[in-house]
Amino acid sequence: MPTLAKTTFSTPSPSALTTLTAPTSQTPIASLTIQILHNLQHQHRWTALHIHEPLTLSPTQRMPLISGIPPQTLYTHPDEQAYMLEHGISMDDVPAEREWVIPTAQGQVWSLRRLAECFDALPLPDSKHHLDAGADINKDDDGAVSEPKSGEVREKKEKKEKKGKKQNQEGVFAEYNRRKRGKAWGGKRALLAMVNRGMGGDGTVVYYVVLEGSVKPRQN
Repeated sequence: MPTLAKTTFSTPSPSALTTLTAPTSQTPIASLTIQILHNLQHQHRWTALHIHEPLTLSPTQRMPLISGIPPQTLYTHPDEQAYMLEHGISMDDVPAEREWVIPTAQGQVWSLRRLAECFDALPLPDSKHHLDAGADINKDDDGAVSEPKSGEVREKKEKKEKKGKKQNQEGVFAEYNRRKRGKAWGGKRALLAMVNRGMGGDGTVVYYVVLEGSVKPRQN
């Protein structure tokens, strides 16, 4: 008499995201924050990611915020872009900065007061910068001016031109950093990360740049 083979079914392993959000499933905002952090790390290759729990940045901070360093600059202010074009600064010359992310879900109700509380929790831009003054290349160690030879004149002239060009470039970048750290080019900014988690939502995350104040449109 033939025997029936016993078939067993195993439960599929949970995804990496499900495993990551499972410990925080009791708190919807915590699960949402972890999901966005996972998206930033694995889909957009952010580094140095950190979750700032409520009240850790400001007494008015009521929700967690995310900070991290993107692989490239995310936003360039119109006035900043004009300065870069004027002085020949390329995007490769500007390192990516730490950006701030506000987690939210599609359909979540927001108010200006709640958004202002998030911006109040963000640290102020640092406006400090330092430049080291160079030494006079036309002087000897004892401070006396040496008598240049004919073969040395060209070399010292080239060095002086290179030094002047370097100092001018340092001055350009110093002014660039001063404006970037202040409010001249927008001040504080954050990314509003919105997750599609409604009926039939696929978990797609869309990021919106939110700036402090308003940006004046530039004429073409």
